[in-house]
Amino acid sequence: MTTRISTPPLAVTQGLFRGLWRPVLVSSVLFMLLTGLAYPALTTLVANLLFPFQAQGSLLERDGQVVGSVLIGQAFSRPEYFQARPSVTQSVDPNDASKTVTTPYNAGLSGASNLGPTSQRLLDAVKERAEAYRALNGLDPQAAVPVDAVTASASGLDPHISVANALIQARRVAPLRHLPEDALLTLVRASTETRTFGLLGEPRVNVLQLNLALDALATPHQPPVVTE
Repeated sequence: MTTRISTPPLAVTQGLFRGLWRPVLVSSVLFMLLTGLAYPALTTLVANLLFPFQAQGSLLERDGQVVGSVLIGQAFSRPEYFQARPSVTQSVDPNDASKTVTTPYNAGLSGASNLGPTSQRLLDAVKERAEAYRALNGLDPQAAVPVDAVTASASGLDPHISVANALIQARRVAPLRHLPEDALLTLVRASTETRTFGLLGEPRVNVLQLNLALDALATPHQPPVVTE
């Protein structure tokens, strides 16, 4: 015995779709307005009311001018400033668009070197950075160096350095700013951020905030040189 499957008449099928298009269109428009307009507008309003500083990008100002964000590191090149950890962010080579060149703290292209712990290139880079760090800070050639002083972060934009790194640099910065060393050590400790929620991460110092506080203590003879 053969079972025959009957197909609904074309007119019936068209009638079903004719009855569906209206709720489909209405629900699409409704959810577009809810998720694409109402929800973003509400969250933006609440964020600006409850957390205005964070909602605007955690921007820092000096003399009415925005000088950076708490969340994004900057490279300071002058020795009278505390210096950030290494960064290996890239940018397009101006001489060859098919290549990239290392541009520290390029906020437009976050990234790391992706070199593994057994990479000779990484080992050579760390050794070179350690030697430069010891020379800059007047350390013994065999002195231990904070790991964040010789390694880049995964984002290349880490705004923080370790407390140990900041305390070592304070001894270099103090005479260059004609300030007592104790004053710089106190400034570093006052600028130290504790673990998030008391559990996450390590105590750390935001380099940009520390340098702004440093300028408030002793204005440099020249404006800071910042690599964007």
